[in-house]
This record gives sequence, C-alpha cells and structure tokens, in this order.
Amino acid sequence: MKILLDTSVLVAALVRSHPEHERCLPWVRRAHVGEIDLVLAAHSLAELHAVLTTLPVRPRISPRTARQLVEENRLAPKPAGVATVVALEATDYLTVVEEVARNGVAGGAVYDALIAKVADLAAVDHLVTLNGKDFRRVWPDGVERVRQP
Repeated sequence: MKILLDTSVLVAALVRSHPEHERCLPWVRRAHVGEIDLVLAAHSLAELHAVLTTLPVRPRISPRTARQLVEENRLAPKPAGVATVVALEATDYLTVVEEVARNGVAGGAVYDALIAKVADLAAVDHLVTLNGKDFRRVWPDGVERVRQP
C-alpha cells in the first residue's frame, strides 16, 4: 500500500511530546518494516525542518537536532531512507496555483494543495494527515483517499 504522510503527521511522529505522537509514530514505523510504501513530497522535507525548529517546545529543537531526527527516522529518499520523495515540476506549481485561485482557496492552504498534487501524481492509496478538513477542501478529487492517522 502506497501512503503519503503529510508534514503534520511527520512532526507528530518525531516529537514525543506532541499530543498526536502515539497516533502518528506507527505510520513511520510501518514504513521502516516495509508494511507500507512511504511517499513524501519534497516540499515536506523543508517544511518539516521549518516546523520542527520553530515548535514551541522546551528545549527548542535546534536545526542540527531536526536534521538528526530526519536521519534517525530515515525520512530520506531510497535506498538510504525509507521514502520515495516526489518533487513537483514548475508547471505543477503553476497548475496548483491556478486551481486554488479558481476554487477561491487563499493563504497557506496552497501548501496543502501542493502536497495533494504530489499524492495525485504518485498515485498513493492514502494521504495521511492531521488536517483532513484542509486537504479535502484543496483536493476534491482525492477526498476518498484522505485519512486521519
């Protein structure tokens, strides 16, 4: 089964004090044992770093520690990691911006739309997110594939 984990699930899986940690960590573990084929949006790797290093936790997660968390969990492209990392083309970005504009979607939801575009292109079985409502709004054709952890 091919699963795309969005950034919200990755953050929760990597941060023990996160309230959704216990629900999200098993998804990363399933990728480690080969139970699922993990897909990540290339954009999520940068977003993961940004979120981890600005989370309001004590002690703060340093950039170096954020990188270590990603490495220790092997959230890197195969063969060294457990994920297939999919990057969008420039034309995909333009298509997504056109779609969100046409649908009246404003603000940061465009980033969810980019991740949904990766899910679509990678033909994932499910996109797993803590923000199901947001993804259903920006990915109407993928509503049936959006899952909560």
